[in-house]
Amino acid sequence: MGDLGEPMEIDASPSRVTRSAKRRSEGQLPPPRRLEPAGAESLVSTWNTQEETSSFRKFISKSSTLPFGQPVAFASIHGSAYTTAQILTQQVAYALSDKIFSYSPESFDLDIAVKNWSEQKIPNSNGYTTEVAVMQTRSGAGSIALGYMFSKDFDLAKRHIPQSLLASSSTLHSLRHALDQLSLLYSVANPFVAHIAAVDYAPNQSGGLVTDYATALTVADELGLGLVASSSAHETQHMSLLSTIIATVLPTIHIYDGINISRDTLCVVDTLGQSGLSVAYKNVLKVLSKASKKADVETKISKLLGAFNSELGTSYNLFEYSGHAHAETVLVAFGGVEASISRQVAEKLSIEGAKVGVINVRVYRPFLEEAFLDALPASTQKIIVLGQVLEQTSVTDESAHSNLYEDVLATTVFSDKFVTTPSVVDHKYARSDSFTPTSIAAILQSFTGKAADAEHVRLTVVEEAQSYTFWDIENSAASTAPSAVSKLLSEDQASNIYIHEVHDNFVQGGTVRTDIRHSKKSIEAFYPIEEADVIYVGDAKLLKEIAILNSVKNGGKLIVRLPGVTNEGLEKNLSSVIRNEIKFREIQLYILDPTLSAAVEKDSAAEVLLGELAFLRVARVDILEDGLDKLAAINGGSDVLTEVYADFDKAIRLSEIPESWADVEVDAEIPDLPKTIKSTSFTGFEKEDKEPAPLLHDWQSAAKGLAFKEAYGTKTALRPDLSVRAYEITVQENRRLTPLTYDRNIFHIEFDLGTSGLTYNIGEALGIHAENDVDEVKQFMEWYGLNGEDIVEVPSREDPAILDTRTVFQSLIQNVDIFGKPPKRFYESLAEFATDEKEKKELFTLGSPEGANEFKRRAEVDTITYADILLEFTSARPSFHDIVRIVSPMKRREYSIASSQMVNPGTVALMIVVVSWVDPKGRDRFGQSTKYLSQLPVGAKVTASVKPSVMKLPTKDTAPLIMAGLGTGLAPFRAFVQYRAMQKAQGIEIGSILLYMGSRHQREEYLYGEEWEAYQDAGVITLLGRAFSRDQSQKIYIQDRMRQSIDDIVQAYIREEGAFYLCGPTWPVPDVTEVLEEAISKEGETTGKKVDARKQIERLKEEMRYVLEVY
Repeated sequence: MGDLGEPMEIDASPSRVTRSAKRRSEGQLPPPRRLEPAGAESLVSTWNTQEETSSFRKFISKSSTLPFGQPVAFASIHGSAYTTAQILTQQVAYALSDKIFSYSPESFDLDIAVKNWSEQKIPNSNGYTTEVAVMQTRSGAGSIALGYMFSKDFDLAKRHIPQSLLASSSTLHSLRHALDQLSLLYSVANPFVAHIAAVDYAPNQSGGLVTDYATALTVADELGLGLVASSSAHETQHMSLLSTIIATVLPTIHIYDGINISRDTLCVVDTLGQSGLSVAYKNVLKVLSKASKKADVETKISKLLGAFNSELGTSYNLFEYSGHAHAETVLVAFGGVEASISRQVAEKLSIEGAKVGVINVRVYRPFLEEAFLDALPASTQKIIVLGQVLEQTSVTDESAHSNLYEDVLATTVFSDKFVTTPSVVDHKYARSDSFTPTSIAAILQSFTGKAADAEHVRLTVVEEAQSYTFWDIENSAASTAPSAVSKLLSEDQASNIYIHEVHDNFVQGGTVRTDIRHSKKSIEAFYPIEEADVIYVGDAKLLKEIAILNSVKNGGKLIVRLPGVTNEGLEKNLSSVIRNEIKFREIQLYILDPTLSAAVEKDSAAEVLLGELAFLRVARVDILEDGLDKLAAINGGSDVLTEVYADFDKAIRLSEIPESWADVEVDAEIPDLPKTIKSTSFTGFEKEDKEPAPLLHDWQSAAKGLAFKEAYGTKTALRPDLSVRAYEITVQENRRLTPLTYDRNIFHIEFDLGTSGLTYNIGEALGIHAENDVDEVKQFMEWYGLNGEDIVEVPSREDPAILDTRTVFQSLIQNVDIFGKPPKRFYESLAEFATDEKEKKELFTLGSPEGANEFKRRAEVDTITYADILLEFTSARPSFHDIVRIVSPMKRREYSIASSQMVNPGTVALMIVVVSWVDPKGRDRFGQSTKYLSQLPVGAKVTASVKPSVMKLPTKDTAPLIMAGLGTGLAPFRAFVQYRAMQKAQGIEIGSILLYMGSRHQREEYLYGEEWEAYQDAGVITLLGRAFSRDQSQKIYIQDRMRQSIDDIVQAYIREEGAFYLCGPTWPVPDVTEVLEEAISKEGETTGKKVDARKQIERLKEEMRYVLEVY
C-alpha cells in the first residue's frame, strides 16, 4: 500500500444509462423476469444473523455506528473500503492501546466495534488482546483509569503503551477531575488519548442531540490538554493516529463530530491496517529522540506533525488555509461539519472572485500563535471567528465570548504582521445550531457586503451527485430498505455512496430520515439533502408533520406508500397544499400499494423487498435487473424476492396528476412545518418487557409466618435482609477531632463490642449498616400517607425467593434507600405510575438517553433523592410495596479500623470525615452514612460487619514499617502502632516505624497528633514525618518529607527489609513510588550493584512489602 495523501477522487467514467433506460426511468417499467437462486458467485452476505421469523432472512441494521449498519472484521480495515469515522477511530484505539476505557452512553455505540474485536481475542500491535473496560459516566468517572495506570499491579513494562478513552463530550464534566490529576502526574503516566465524540443531549435547549465542541475547548484550555480535531471522515484515521502520537508529549483529546461525520457511511481510500498504524506510530516518534531535552511542548508537536506528514505523505498543518490567495475576509472555524463546509464554500466563492478564505484550526491546544499568523493571508482585513458556545443565551450576551475568539483576538492584536490590524468578530453559535453551504455563504457575504446570488449555494461535487431521501417510521416493515439499497449501490466500484441517517423519536413515535448521495467523485456533504432527485415516504402521516416536499427538486420524483388507496382516493390522503406543490413543481408522484402484492399478502415481512424494488424501479431502473441477484444475497435469499418481483408492477404505479390539483383553496391553512427532523437519538425506543409482579404480602401473611415458623420456614435474625454476618455494637465514644469552626468534620468514634461476638484483625475494615434519619423518615411517611406500623413481607434484596418480615417504618429506616441518589431506571419505573401525561412524558424522557443531560444535572448538581422525585411528580404514587421494588436498597459503608483488638479486645474504633455539601437550593446535604455516624450518641446501637483487607503486618516483628497516610488514611496505622507498642511493652523486639502523615493544616487537622508524639517519645515511632501542605507558602506533601529522610527509608526499607504501606487518595501514588525507587537506586549505588528500581518495586509487591489501599 502506498503513502497516504489527500482523499483521492475516484475516476469519473461516463454514465452507462442508455436512452431506453432513461425513458424507462421516467415511467416505463421493464417486464419482470424469473430470478434464479443465488449461486456461489453471488455476493457473500454476513448481514442476516438475527432469529428468523419469516420465510427469508430480513436485513437488520446492528448500529448506526457501523457501515451499512453491519459489523466490520478488524483485519479487513485497510486500503479502500466503505466504513465510518467511528470505526476508524475505534480501529486506531484498539491497534495501539494497552487498554480502552469506554464511557459510551447506552445508545451511542462509541465502543461497539472494539468490544467485538476484544471478545474475539484479536491481538493488537503489541501482540495481545486490547482490554475494553466499559464504564459508567458519573462523578469521578475517570478514577478507574487513573487507578489502573498507577496501581501497584500495573506492568511497568507497558508504561510506554498508550491508554485510550472513548466517550462523548457530555462525559468530559465527569472526567474533569481525573484529567486534571493526570495532567499533573503525566511525567510518570502512560501516553493518554481521549477520543471524544462531540455530541450531547440538550433537552432544555432544543430537544435531542447537539454537536458539542465548546466543552472540549473549555476543558482543554483550563487543564492544559492537547486538542486535535477531525473535520471529515477521510482524515479521521490520521487524526486519531496523530492524537495518539501527540499524547506521548501531553494528554490529548481527539474531538470529532458525533452526530454527522462519525456515523455516515462512505468510501475512504487508502486506510491503514494495523501494521501500517504501528509502523507509522513508531517511526514518527523517533523524531522525539532527536529533539532537544529543553524543547517545549509546542516545538515537539511541530516536529511530530512534520514527521507525521513525511511518514504518510500528507500535508496537514496546525492551521490550514483555503480560499482566495489575497483574501480580505477570513473565517476561522474549528470542528467537523463547520470546518468542512466552510472550506468548500470558501473555495467555491474564491473561484467566483470573492476575496474570502477559511482557516481550519486542526490543533487548537497548544495554540501556536506564529503558525496561525503564517496561515493568515497578509491581505486580511476582517477575521470572522465561528465560535461555539454552550448555551443559546451566550449567543446574544455581548459580554460572553467563545474560546476560539479569545485566542484569535489575542494572537492578532499583538502581532506586527499587518500594517493595519484586522478586525476580529466573534460570530457565536449555540450547540443546537447546524450549518449548510447556504448558511456559511450567508455568514461570509454578510461581512463582505454582498448578498447571496441564489437561494441555495451549490457545491459542484455535491450538485453533480444523485440524491435520494428515504422517510419512514421506526417500526415500518421497510425501514431497513435504505441500508440494503445503499449496499447494492456501493457495489459499483466506479462510484461513491454517502449515507447519512437521522432518528427523531418524538415524531410519530420514531421517525427515520436516510439521505443517500451517489457520485463519481468523493463527497463531503455533512448536511441534509436540499434538492433530492427521488424521495421515498414510507408513511403518508409524515407529510402532515414535516415539509418533506421542500427538499425534492423541481421535476423530481416522489414515492408515497399508500396501502389500499386508489387514484380516486388520493385527494383524501394528500392535503391541498401538497397537491398544489406536486402540480406546480411538476413532481412525479408514484404510489406504492403493498396490498396489491401477493408475496406481501403471504408474508408481511416481504414488504421491505417491495420498498427496495420500488425505489430502484423509480430511481435506478438501469441497475434493477442486473442487481437483483446481489439484492437477493444482501437480503439473505432469492426465493421471496422472486415472488415479490413477479407481480411487482401491480404494486407501484405512476400517478397522473389531474388539472384540478392546480386549484388553490383560498381558505386552506398553510401549515408551518419543519423542513426536517431533529436528531434525538441514534436508534429507536427499545420495547422492554414488563417486570414480573413482586412477591409482596400483607400483615396477615406475616403473622402466619411468625405463628407457624416450621410450616412457613420462618427464621428470626438481626437484619435478615443482609447477606453478610451482622453484629450489634454500642457507641462508647464519639468526639470530633477538628475544631467546630473548621469546614471539615473529622471525628473519632469508638464502639463497645460487648457480647456481640465481633472479631477483627489489624488492617481490616468495619462495614456500617447505617440507618436513615428518623425525623426525615417520619416526615416522608406523613407526606406520603404511610402507616409506619403496618407489617409487610418484602423480597430479600439478596435473594428474591426469600421473604423478609418488616414494618413500613423499619423498611424505610434500614432497607429502602429513599434518600439516596436514584439511577435512570427509577425514572422509567416511576413513569408507569404517573397519571398526568406531562409528568409521565418527562419521567420517560429523564429515563431515556434523550434525558441524559438533565439527568446528570439532577444527579450531580441538584443531588436529587428518591424522596425528592416522589415529591416533585405528585401524580406518580406507587404503593409502598412498589416503592420497595423500584427504590434501591441501602448499602453498607466500609471504614478502615483505627484500633487493634489485641490491645483493646472489647472495642473497635474508626476515624471518619463527614461528607457534606450545599445544593443549588441552599440546602445542606450530607453523605448518609457519615452523617448517621457523626450524630450517634453514646449508648446508641449500630449494626456492623467486618471486611478483610490487604493491610497486614509483616510476619516478622522486627521488620520495619514505613507508613504514609493522608487524612483519614491514617486510621489503619493507628492500629499498627498500637499493636507494636504493646509488643514493645511486653519486651518483644520490634522493628523501626517511619510514619509519614499528610493533611492541610496542623492546627486543624493534626489527627491523633498527641498520640503519635507520645509513641515517638516512648521509642515506638522512630521517625514522624509531618506534611501540612497549606501551612506555608510552598506546599509540602508526604513525598517531600519522605525524600528529606531518604537515608532512613534506605535503612528501614532496603537494608532491614521493611514493608511500605500507603492509605488514602490515589493521587500521591506516583510521587511516593518515585521516592521509593530513588531509595532503591541509592542503595544500589552504595553497594555497587546495578538494580532496576521498577522491577524491584514489582518484586516488593509480590512479597507484600509494597501495599496500597487507595481510593
